[in-house]
Amino acid sequence: MAIYKFISWNVNGIRAVDKKEALKWVDEADIHLLGVQETKSMKEQIPKTIFDKEFKTMTASASAIKGRSGTALFTDIETTFECNCPSVDVLDEGRINEVHFTSGDKDIAFFNVYFPNGQSKEERLVYKMEFYDRFLEHCEKLKKEGKSIIVCGDVNTAHKEIDLARPKANEKTSGFLPMERAWIDKFLSHGYTDTLRHVIGDKPEHYSWWSYRANARENNVGWRIDYFYVSDDLKDYIKDAYILSDVMGSDHCPIALEIQI
Repeated sequence: MAIYKFISWNVNGIRAVDKKEALKWVDEADIHLLGVQETKSMKEQIPKTIFDKEFKTMTASASAIKGRSGTALFTDIETTFECNCPSVDVLDEGRINEVHFTSGDKDIAFFNVYFPNGQSKEERLVYKMEFYDRFLEHCEKLKKEGKSIIVCGDVNTAHKEIDLARPKANEKTSGFLPMERAWIDKFLSHGYTDTLRHVIGDKPEHYSWWSYRANARENNVGWRIDYFYVSDDLKDYIKDAYILSDVMGSDHCPIALEIQI
């Protein structure tokens, strides 16, 4: 059985992160797959200098509107399939990398996703909820085909009150609306596990995003909106899940999953 380390990070602009040299730590970390979100770049614009490590595979998605969204996935795992999931990302906003690989007796579909933000206007909230449902439908289809599922990325919703510092003040804010939280309930009820909660239980004050305003990060006034999910058949293979809150360079910090398959 192999032990894999997966990292997910919303970098909030991969070229900005490159200028800060904020991904250089990847060279010292034994990472088998790195998923980054909100690259704000085309594939060919992702700097070669972000780290020295040369992964076997790099796949990226870019928004049809330049300078927005964008995801990239780097891995040393031998993939058998790669796509940007157009049946879910119907507006071509550069939100998903899907790769398949096998390990042991598991046939795995791995997703790196930048889920939509619903805060700008009502129609974007509607789109976010539709995107959520299309994504769940796609995962369920793959499960029926015998795939195990791993999902990482910025889900843009805090699930429960312990997942943000100020739940009462944000009850009417997209990212903590009842309908958004209910979708995570629905997703998990279809046979998926929130890996961090599986490992740490209901410990509070574990956040992955902080506003740039009012010294929010220094005061840990944050939200946990970045997740690793696995289909329940992989639950017992989880070795560890954690947040890398000391890594700077974005308004998000990276999150990690270690799994033995």
